[in-house]
Amino acid sequence: MLAVAVIAGILFVWTLLAHRLARWSITAPIAMMAAGIALTGGSNPPLRFDLDTATFEHTVEVILALLLFVDAIEVPGGILGRDKGLVVRLIGGALPLTLCAAFLTALAFFPDQPGWILAVLATVVVPLDLAPTSAVIRDSRIPARLREVLNVEGGLNDGIVSPVFVLCTAASVESHGAGAHFAEALLEAVAGAAWAIATGLVIGYAGGWLLRLSWSRGWTQKSAMRLGVLTVPVAAYALSGALGGNGFVASFVAGVCFAPTARRLPASAVEMTDDLVTLMTIALWFLFGQIVNDEFWDGFNFTVILYALVAVTLVRMIPVLLALSGTGMNLMDKLFLGWMGPRGVTSIVFGSLAVIDLPTRNGDFISQVMTMTVMLSIVLHGLSAEPIGRLYGRADRVVPAVGLR
Repeated sequence: MLAVAVIAGILFVWTLLAHRLARWSITAPIAMMAAGIALTGGSNPPLRFDLDTATFEHTVEVILALLLFVDAIEVPGGILGRDKGLVVRLIGGALPLTLCAAFLTALAFFPDQPGWILAVLATVVVPLDLAPTSAVIRDSRIPARLREVLNVEGGLNDGIVSPVFVLCTAASVESHGAGAHFAEALLEAVAGAAWAIATGLVIGYAGGWLLRLSWSRGWTQKSAMRLGVLTVPVAAYALSGALGGNGFVASFVAGVCFAPTARRLPASAVEMTDDLVTLMTIALWFLFGQIVNDEFWDGFNFTVILYALVAVTLVRMIPVLLALSGTGMNLMDKLFLGWMGPRGVTSIVFGSLAVIDLPTRNGDFISQVMTMTVMLSIVLHGLSAEPIGRLYGRADRVVPAVGLR
């Protein structure tokens, strides 16, 4: 309970100073990670958490399931947003290229690691999490079109990568068995994805239809509606798991199916789920501080640092620039979309699950690379949010005067 009180106290202090800290681009993830590093480090730390238990595994799974649901229903203007062309290029073009780039780069940096382990690593370091740069989405100095496209991509990116992570992990686990049966592992993964999609479709559509009907008939009230929305991703995740499906995929699909209903319900209907996700992810950032201590207490591996630096920069930027070629966008906007690919909660959850599912040596390797990648990302992307806003602010004042827009 002391740990809960400490996390709550740190979060409360941050909320008191959030506006002032934002001037220095100090986001909640940065503050909570720093506090976690400070309070869980050393030979006799004030706080310590057991991160290898089944309880922790289920907790991080639920966090990601709720996050995927919220991301899916918060996509503005439908599943692909209003600027469908750019979103299709980013999701259908840049994302596969980014996964390939992450894999090939890992192959060059870690040639001694098995191929399936590097494939798992690619799915761990690629998913987006806009929480470390949430200020960017609200920054009116940045063109609204770019913020919406980034928001839509962030809502879809991790949900699309989730089944790829499950498939690669299943193949990697099978490759370490006495007799490798990749066909069976593939069939199990496909069957699990099918159950997950079916569960998400049924729960998402049925839950949305019933909640909309109840609200339109005046059978319920706003407080009950908030609870009803929260039960949708929980039911999709739990039922999918019971049927042998993947809860992440089910929650994401349920969110996509539920999204049209969410826009017809009271604005406050999703607030409870959104606030709960925010609170749980912030607590996870504190636990991430302990993961940093665990992984790097004995020192840093230069190769890991270099790969992580490439993963949060060039691995995304180059595919995005290629995917956006021929769109007529100016270079500044392309670089913005390429740079703003922060890694966060999804990577932490995938990395934690890899540690649990894979042999110790391989799991520890993925965890170390994931930790360095996320740590560099929240610092680099978080601290760059305010300078980028100022840069766009200056561009808006100067460019129209010279007739370039």
